[in-house]
Amino acid sequence: MDSSDYIFGLHPVLEAIEAGRTIDKLYIKKDLHGDLAIRLCRQARELGIPVQRVPVERLNKITRKNHQGVIAQMGAIAYAKLGNIVPTLFEDGVIPFILVLDGITDVRNFGAIARTAECCGVNAIVIPTRGSVSVGADAVKTSAGALLHIPVCREDSLLGAVKYLQSSGCSIVCSTEKASENYTLADFTAPVALVMGAEDTGISEDILAMADVRAAIPMFGNIGSLNVSVAAGVMMYEVVRQRLNSNLEII
Repeated sequence: MDSSDYIFGLHPVLEAIEAGRTIDKLYIKKDLHGDLAIRLCRQARELGIPVQRVPVERLNKITRKNHQGVIAQMGAIAYAKLGNIVPTLFEDGVIPFILVLDGITDVRNFGAIARTAECCGVNAIVIPTRGSVSVGADAVKTSAGALLHIPVCREDSLLGAVKYLQSSGCSIVCSTEKASENYTLADFTAPVALVMGAEDTGISEDILAMADVRAAIPMFGNIGSLNVSVAAGVMMYEVVRQRLNSNLEII
């Protein structure tokens, strides 16, 4: 990111938050205290903005300007609310197709997934507030601009988001190499939330436990797994294939 993707200083960052600017993350110097710092942290928590306490050297790597121990990383988009999107889809007669990304941290993978998701008619991408890539300028560029056209919901609790989707009528389909069922046997013609996990850790156990379907992509080579963006593309286009074969509208 370049310097235009950040805001520096206690007062400018507070003003940005109070003005409703989208902030992906706050970096605050470890030993920074005082009333303004406390107020800043409190407002960030209330808005679900991740806060990282870091050494001053980390801040100095971002900028040599007078940051006063506070740097805000700006978001490239305004995050959407999952609770607004899902009811609207049902009201409009759209069969929901939601993509949930659990622990994807690589911006290139995220951008590639988002690009495919937009092409497949995914209605929204859901990511966690912590332990995930955020939608910055690099992600938008890597997605070829797709992230400017598809809603992204950032949830404090990804498990809570999955529970909400399930209670709303979406089938939870987890793509995992631990599954025995071939992914083509899953029914994607009904409302679905497709969950993809990070390459190293996979989908978290608590979300896997909620799965209505655990689906695997068959592997025939010596390497046991696909790149997550490739795997996500395979799964998403299976949704498209099934819905087209059933003469269902994609969006």
